[in-house]
Amino acid sequence: MKLAILSRAPRAYSTQRLRAAAAQRGHEVKVLNTLRFAIDLSQPLPELQYRGKPLSEYDAILPRIGNSITYFGTAVVRQFEQMDVYTPNTANGISNARDKLRATQILSRHNIAMPATTFVRNRADVRPAIERVGGAPVVIKLLEGTQGIGVILAPEVKVAEAIIETLHSTNQNVLIQHFVRESRGRDIRALVVGDRVIAAMRRTANGDEFRSNVHRGGSVEAVDITPEYEQAAVRSAQIMGLKVAGVDMLEGEDGPLVMEVNSSPGLEGIEAATRLDIAGAIIDHIADRVAFPDIDVRQRLSVSSGYGVAEIVVYANADLVGTSLGDSGLPDRDIVVLTLHRGTTVIPNPRRTTVLEAGDRLLCFGKLEEMRSMVERRPRRRKVRKLPTGALPTEDA
Repeated sequence: MKLAILSRAPRAYSTQRLRAAAAQRGHEVKVLNTLRFAIDLSQPLPELQYRGKPLSEYDAILPRIGNSITYFGTAVVRQFEQMDVYTPNTANGISNARDKLRATQILSRHNIAMPATTFVRNRADVRPAIERVGGAPVVIKLLEGTQGIGVILAPEVKVAEAIIETLHSTNQNVLIQHFVRESRGRDIRALVVGDRVIAAMRRTANGDEFRSNVHRGGSVEAVDITPEYEQAAVRSAQIMGLKVAGVDMLEGEDGPLVMEVNSSPGLEGIEAATRLDIAGAIIDHIADRVAFPDIDVRQRLSVSSGYGVAEIVVYANADLVGTSLGDSGLPDRDIVVLTLHRGTTVIPNPRRTTVLEAGDRLLCFGKLEEMRSMVERRPRRRKVRKLPTGALPTEDA
């Protein structure tokens, strides 16, 4: 495999470890400065120039895109994607993860548990926003901060208002987030590669510091996480479109609370804490995908007019509950179940005798009209006005 590591820091620990791991496995590997690329849009086929010369062919890239060059870096990654070069982290995935607001919006839409968060811009909306997330103390975050920079704990409402007003006056956008007291200055970093967590560590803040980042002086220790934490980490990375990611989670009273998904996780702290060859696992994953690439079934199987791929959820009151796939009527409606997702279990090509349960998610290929008729309609959100005592509520238009 010929691999390019996109990095502006060839001497950084993570870059060196990834390069060494690839070389040890017999792969041809080079570290390329992301800013030295030129995207050639004048040709019929997508091309890249590097240091003023046409780029040679690569099987895969591993982006290590810094926060300061997100826009240009993701443009380069996108060009590689258009050239059919494999990347574990797509341009969209990197962009989604880098913007804290966008990441929070995406994860919340997919029922990922997170601390209560709000985003406002008008000064008059700040105090109500603080109250909605549980009141002071609150955590204030810059949208594109990294390594704990731009994360502030405001102990009182007036202090929070002053900080947010100051940041807004410099055209900074911030998130207002509930402070999870029970985390006690600790969090868990899970390193996701592919569809599993290959290593995890607990980070503990130093002294009175509430940020547990290693760059802020936090200490680290290896930790065995529960399936609940592993599922939250893997799902978060997959939802963001990342095959290699560091997922930061707080240990809430009711389980994991996802704080952030990092598309370029550092390896030094977690390799030291766990003594695992994480760089090697990342290289092995990339080599496996190059040797046996994933197929986008949505594109490959929807060639026939009227056919495609869709997900059908088996709701608790559905007629499918308690029936086998063979007796479900799906085959008669020209619907083939490709994969059955049940909790954390994935059953590829399930048998006709498999009995369906409430909550099952079926990835199906078949007639789109037939599958649309089986998808439960999304209920309209009702907005109820506050009325005087005794008055009847009415739904807004």
